[in-house]
Amino acid sequence: MHWNLPTLLTWTRVLAIPLLVAMFFLPIGEYSRNLASTVLFVAAALTDWLDGWLARRWGQTSAFGAFLDPVADKLIVCVALVILVDLHRVDALVAAIIVGRELTVSALREWMAQMGARASVAVHSIGKFKTLAQLVAIPLLLYDGMLGGLFHTHRLGTWLIWIAAVLTVWSMLYYLRQAWPVLRDGGKPDAGSRKA
Repeated sequence: MHWNLPTLLTWTRVLAIPLLVAMFFLPIGEYSRNLASTVLFVAAALTDWLDGWLARRWGQTSAFGAFLDPVADKLIVCVALVILVDLHRVDALVAAIIVGRELTVSALREWMAQMGARASVAVHSIGKFKTLAQLVAIPLLLYDGMLGGLFHTHRLGTWLIWIAAVLTVWSMLYYLRQAWPVLRDGGKPDAGSRKA
Protein backbone atom coordinates (compact mmCIF):
# COMPACT_ATOMS: atom_id res chain seq x y z
CA MET A 1 0.00 0.00 0.00
CA HIS A 2 1.41 3.38 -1.03
CA TRP A 3 1.18 6.03 1.70
CA ASN A 4 0.50 9.65 0.79
CA LEU A 5 -1.35 12.59 2.34
CA PRO A 6 -4.74 11.88 0.69
CA THR A 7 -4.63 8.27 1.94
CA LEU A 8 -3.63 9.41 5.44
CA LEU A 9 -6.56 11.85 5.48
CA THR A 10 -8.89 9.01 4.53
CA TRP A 11 -7.47 6.92 7.38
CA THR A 12 -8.12 9.79 9.82
CA ARG A 13 -11.77 9.57 8.81
CA VAL A 14 -11.78 5.85 9.64
CA LEU A 15 -10.11 6.58 13.01
CA ALA A 16 -12.72 9.27 13.70
CA ILE A 17 -15.43 6.58 13.84
CA PRO A 18 -14.47 5.06 17.24
CA LEU A 19 -13.82 8.58 18.55
CA LEU A 20 -17.34 9.59 17.53
CA VAL A 21 -18.77 6.63 19.44
CA ALA A 22 -16.51 7.34 22.44
CA MET A 23 -17.89 10.89 22.71
CA PHE A 24 -21.16 9.48 24.00
CA PHE A 25 -19.46 7.49 26.78
CA LEU A 26 -17.30 10.28 28.14
CA PRO A 27 -18.28 11.80 31.51
CA ILE A 28 -18.94 15.25 30.06
CA GLY A 29 -22.08 17.36 29.87
CA GLU A 30 -24.63 16.94 27.11
CA TYR A 31 -23.80 20.26 25.46
CA SER A 32 -20.06 19.48 25.39
CA ARG A 33 -20.74 15.99 24.02
CA ASN A 34 -23.06 17.32 21.31
CA LEU A 35 -20.63 20.06 20.31
CA ALA A 36 -17.57 17.77 20.26
CA SER A 37 -19.34 15.09 18.18
CA THR A 38 -20.58 17.74 15.74
CA VAL A 39 -17.10 19.23 15.31
CA LEU A 40 -15.61 15.75 14.83
CA PHE A 41 -18.19 14.79 12.18
CA VAL A 42 -17.78 18.09 10.29
CA ALA A 43 -13.98 17.75 10.37
CA ALA A 44 -14.28 14.20 8.99
CA ALA A 45 -16.60 15.43 6.22
CA LEU A 46 -14.09 18.15 5.30
CA THR A 47 -11.27 15.59 5.04
CA ASP A 48 -13.49 13.69 2.58
CA TRP A 49 -13.52 16.71 0.28
CA LEU A 50 -9.84 17.53 0.92
CA ASP A 51 -8.39 14.07 0.31
CA GLY A 52 -10.21 13.75 -3.02
CA TRP A 53 -9.12 17.23 -4.12
CA LEU A 54 -5.48 16.62 -3.16
CA ALA A 55 -5.40 13.18 -4.79
CA ARG A 56 -6.60 14.63 -8.09
CA ARG A 57 -4.44 17.76 -7.90
CA TRP A 58 -1.24 15.91 -7.01
CA GLY A 59 -1.95 12.88 -9.20
CA GLN A 60 -1.92 10.59 -6.16
CA THR A 61 -5.04 8.58 -6.90
CA SER A 62 -4.76 4.86 -6.21
CA ALA A 63 -6.90 1.74 -6.31
CA PHE A 64 -6.64 1.44 -2.53
CA GLY A 65 -7.68 5.07 -2.02
CA ALA A 66 -10.60 4.61 -4.39
CA PHE A 67 -11.68 1.61 -2.28
CA LEU A 68 -11.09 3.10 1.18
CA ASP A 69 -12.63 6.54 0.58
CA PRO A 70 -16.27 5.46 0.02
CA VAL A 71 -15.96 2.80 2.74
CA ALA A 72 -14.86 5.46 5.26
CA ASP A 73 -17.72 7.76 4.15
CA LYS A 74 -20.38 5.10 4.49
CA LEU A 75 -19.05 3.81 7.83
CA ILE A 76 -19.04 7.20 9.53
CA VAL A 77 -22.52 8.06 8.21
CA CYS A 78 -23.95 4.69 9.29
CA VAL A 79 -22.34 4.88 12.75
CA ALA A 80 -23.62 8.44 13.23
CA LEU A 81 -27.13 7.33 12.26
CA VAL A 82 -27.04 4.45 14.77
CA ILE A 83 -25.97 6.90 17.48
CA LEU A 84 -28.76 9.31 16.52
CA VAL A 85 -31.36 6.52 16.59
CA ASP A 86 -30.13 5.56 20.07
CA LEU A 87 -30.50 9.20 21.15
CA HIS A 88 -34.04 9.30 19.67
CA ARG A 89 -33.05 12.08 17.28
CA VAL A 90 -33.57 10.07 14.07
CA ASP A 91 -36.43 7.72 13.24
CA ALA A 92 -35.25 4.10 12.95
CA LEU A 93 -37.06 3.84 9.60
CA VAL A 94 -34.96 6.67 8.15
CA ALA A 95 -31.75 5.04 9.39
CA ALA A 96 -32.81 1.65 7.99
CA ILE A 97 -33.57 3.19 4.57
CA ILE A 98 -30.22 4.98 4.37
CA VAL A 99 -28.09 2.11 5.70
CA GLY A 100 -29.95 -0.43 3.56
CA ARG A 101 -29.43 1.66 0.45
CA GLU A 102 -25.71 2.07 1.14
CA LEU A 103 -25.29 -1.70 1.48
CA THR A 104 -27.39 -2.43 -1.60
CA VAL A 105 -25.69 0.10 -3.89
CA SER A 106 -22.20 -0.85 -2.66
CA ALA A 107 -22.91 -4.52 -3.37
CA LEU A 108 -24.41 -3.62 -6.76
CA ARG A 109 -21.34 -1.58 -7.73
CA GLU A 110 -19.01 -4.37 -6.67
CA TRP A 111 -20.97 -6.92 -8.68
CA MET A 112 -21.20 -4.64 -11.71
CA ALA A 113 -17.43 -4.07 -11.53
CA GLN A 114 -16.90 -7.83 -11.68
CA MET A 115 -19.16 -7.92 -14.73
CA GLY A 116 -17.10 -5.17 -16.38
CA ALA A 117 -19.98 -2.71 -16.27
CA ARG A 118 -19.19 -0.48 -13.27
CA ALA A 119 -19.68 2.64 -15.42
CA SER A 120 -23.39 1.76 -15.56
CA VAL A 121 -23.69 2.62 -11.86
CA ALA A 122 -21.29 5.57 -11.69
CA VAL A 123 -22.13 8.30 -9.19
CA HIS A 124 -25.10 10.39 -10.35
CA SER A 125 -26.17 13.90 -9.29
CA ILE A 126 -29.10 12.43 -7.30
CA GLY A 127 -26.58 10.55 -5.17
CA LYS A 128 -24.55 13.73 -4.69
CA PHE A 129 -27.61 15.65 -3.49
CA LYS A 130 -28.42 12.76 -1.14
CA THR A 131 -24.91 12.90 0.29
CA LEU A 132 -25.09 16.68 0.73
CA ALA A 133 -28.43 16.44 2.56
CA GLN A 134 -26.98 13.75 4.87
CA LEU A 135 -23.78 15.66 5.57
CA VAL A 136 -25.74 18.75 6.61
CA ALA A 137 -28.49 16.90 8.51
CA ILE A 138 -26.25 14.69 10.65
CA PRO A 139 -24.21 17.53 12.27
CA LEU A 140 -27.42 19.47 12.92
CA LEU A 141 -28.90 16.42 14.67
CA LEU A 142 -25.70 15.71 16.60
CA TYR A 143 -25.62 19.31 17.85
CA ASP A 144 -29.32 19.27 18.78
CA GLY A 145 -29.53 22.79 20.18
CA MET A 146 -30.09 26.46 19.44
CA LEU A 147 -27.69 27.76 16.81
CA GLY A 148 -26.69 31.37 17.35
CA GLY A 149 -30.00 32.01 19.07
CA LEU A 150 -31.68 31.80 15.66
CA PHE A 151 -33.18 28.32 15.39
CA HIS A 152 -33.05 24.86 16.93
CA THR A 153 -31.01 22.52 14.75
CA HIS A 154 -33.18 19.47 15.44
CA ARG A 155 -36.10 20.62 13.29
CA LEU A 156 -33.99 21.52 10.23
CA GLY A 157 -31.89 18.38 10.69
CA THR A 158 -35.01 16.21 10.81
CA TRP A 159 -36.38 17.73 7.60
CA LEU A 160 -33.04 17.26 5.85
CA ILE A 161 -32.58 13.65 6.97
CA TRP A 162 -36.06 12.80 5.65
CA ILE A 163 -35.16 14.53 2.37
CA ALA A 164 -31.96 12.46 2.33
CA ALA A 165 -34.03 9.29 2.87
CA VAL A 166 -36.27 10.14 -0.11
CA LEU A 167 -33.24 10.92 -2.29
CA THR A 168 -31.68 7.68 -1.05
CA VAL A 169 -34.57 5.60 -2.39
CA TRP A 170 -34.69 7.64 -5.60
CA SER A 171 -30.96 7.22 -6.25
CA MET A 172 -31.09 3.49 -5.46
CA LEU A 173 -33.93 3.03 -7.97
CA TYR A 174 -31.91 5.01 -10.53
CA TYR A 175 -28.84 2.80 -10.05
CA LEU A 176 -30.93 -0.37 -10.21
CA ARG A 177 -32.51 0.86 -13.45
CA GLN A 178 -29.07 1.58 -14.92
CA ALA A 179 -27.90 -1.90 -13.93
CA TRP A 180 -31.08 -3.63 -15.10
CA PRO A 181 -29.79 -4.64 -18.60
CA VAL A 182 -26.90 -6.52 -16.96
CA LEU A 183 -29.12 -7.96 -14.22
CA ARG A 184 -31.74 -9.04 -16.78
CA ASP A 185 -29.16 -10.79 -18.92
CA GLY A 186 -27.69 -12.70 -15.99
CA GLY A 187 -24.48 -10.73 -15.72
CA LYS A 188 -23.70 -10.20 -19.39
CA PRO A 189 -23.24 -6.48 -20.09
CA ASP A 190 -24.38 -5.29 -23.48
CA ALA A 191 -21.93 -3.59 -25.77
CA GLY A 192 -23.16 -0.14 -24.81
CA SER A 193 -22.31 -0.65 -21.14
CA ARG A 194 -18.69 -1.73 -21.74
CA LYS A 195 -16.56 1.30 -20.99
CA ALA A 196 -12.86 1.49 -20.27
